[in-house]
Amino acid sequence: MSVLRVNEIRSQSGNTITIPSGNSLYLNTTPLNAASLPPAVGSGDVGKFLKTNDGSSLSWESIGPSAIRTYTSSGTWTKPAGVTKILVKLVGGGGAGSGVGESGAAGGFAEKLIDVSSISSVSITVGTGSTGPTYYSGRAGDGTTTSFGNYLSATGGRGGNSSHQHCGGLPGVGSGGDINYFGGGGNGHSYYGCGNGGSSFFGGSGAAGHPQGGAYAHNHSSHAAFGAGGGPGYHGETIGANGKDGVVVVYEFK
Repeated sequence: MSVLRVNEIRSQSGNTITIPSGNSLYLNTTPLNAASLPPAVGSGDVGKFLKTNDGSSLSWESIGPSAIRTYTSSGTWTKPAGVTKILVKLVGGGGAGSGVGESGAAGGFAEKLIDVSSISSVSITVGTGSTGPTYYSGRAGDGTTTSFGNYLSATGGRGGNSSHQHCGGLPGVGSGGDINYFGGGGNGHSYYGCGNGGSSFFGGSGAAGHPQGGAYAHNHSSHAAFGAGGGPGYHGETIGANGKDGVVVVYEFK
């Protein structure tokens, strides 16, 4: 083993010092070579991180999803070139509200990491929020199921009074995912119709109202999170709100 004791090394000509093939230069016990030194940085490497895929070589790579796609209606997910895994989050449609506090429930939630190396496309069904709200004591409509192929799904929330009179709707639930949740349940009977619809994984229902605002909850049904249940009408005078449609969100990784 050779030992070189110097304070400074300069190239004989130019600005490059070359270590001949078959020879090594060490910093203490660490070899200085292509495997231990970071690769050159280019303008296309802004925001990237050093990563090793084999434990011996380094490269600049993006960390996190290469794209995030949101589906608010049924369709097909088609795999882009280079994508190997996807994280799917989805929620079922929300149930509609009734009157006097009897509100709809939210759709269930499911989440799953899927290896898509051998998959080219997946059919998507986005559950609809019920557009069948009612006045006091009437049975409001249920939301429908959201699914991502046969991999995971979540049922819709039930409408107010649909499970039992004067009671809030029962929530939907996820299945097939690595994580499966119930949505939030609806409120039961309250004299002046206070309260909201069930909250989904993505957020709450629309605003509750008062007769001075007309059919306030119903007229603002769309101002709610994906999969949320419809809020109630005020007392017996106004109709409940619609449930909110579900959603599928796909995070793509290369």
